[in-house]
Amino acid sequence: MAEKKPIRTLFCIAVQQNFFDLPFKDIGPVWKGFSAFLRGVADLPGVTVLGTLDDDETMVGTSPTGFPWTCYVMADCPDRETVQAACNLFRTIEVGEYRLWRYMRIEARMGRALEIPAIAQD
Repeated sequence: MAEKKPIRTLFCIAVQQNFFDLPFKDIGPVWKGFSAFLRGVADLPGVTVLGTLDDDETMVGTSPTGFPWTCYVMADCPDRETVQAACNLFRTIEVGEYRLWRYMRIEARMGRALEIPAIAQD
């Protein structure tokens, strides 16, 4: 039986207005929650984090409803359930009396790794 290929997943993360409405002194717990999310994704069984990209230096303020997002995490995940578990971290990670999803939102795009075919040369 052929080995199951991982699902290449792009986790797209947006910082929401609730974050920007916080007093400066209350921002730290959100970053701790977000760090817990990043660790949580990396610790999921079978996940390989391939890279991250933070757009905060060239995009200031909240993200629109879709692209562009504030930051991205690219990972290979073993199955759809693992991708769902990663997204679910936003529902379970506590930030004070709230959950992380009050301050950020996430969307996962799943596909396969793009394999560039060799080009035959004459």
